[in-house]
Amino acid sequence: MKIRNLVPVIALAALASAQAAQAQQQACVNPDDLSDAIVYAMPLAYDAAQTACANRFEAEGFMATRGETYIAQFRASQNEAWPGAFRFLKTFMNRDGGSDDQMGAMLATMPEDALRPFVDALVGQMLAKEIKGDSCGKIERGVELLSPLPVDNVGGLIGFVAEMADLKNPPICTAAPAMSGK
Repeated sequence: MKIRNLVPVIALAALASAQAAQAQQQACVNPDDLSDAIVYAMPLAYDAAQTACANRFEAEGFMATRGETYIAQFRASQNEAWPGAFRFLKTFMNRDGGSDDQMGAMLATMPEDALRPFVDALVGQMLAKEIKGDSCGKIERGVELLSPLPVDNVGGLIGFVAEMADLKNPPICTAAPAMSGK
């Protein structure tokens, strides 16, 4: 093969490499979107836990006595958190570059608000299925430990823990450094 015939091949390879690198950069989850996803999903997780653990929570425990009041704050923030949660969902669904699957295609074509009821039902079912009876006490303890924190801090804290844990599939985008008060 002549050198001049290799030039287009090399140019195409370079372009493909640049596009792959850009796609990898775009495949990370924005920490703010992860925080919004946590805020959005908390009521779904709470409802799933209430269903899965209905006869396992203590009658005088946090979930029975103060749980609904605490989760009401998250419910009130769901509309505001939805756009970031939806971006998180799209990034999560495309984490392997597989936007050609049915779910990815549906996410790409349907209006965001039309997907909300579907996402709520799907996430709620997935969470309820994952909750084992022996984890109900731990869930109640975890929710009670989070309860003094404002809603935004809960989302931010869980996002920070995920970032510190160096999640890889998909990775968390590097957050901007916090400004010091100096």
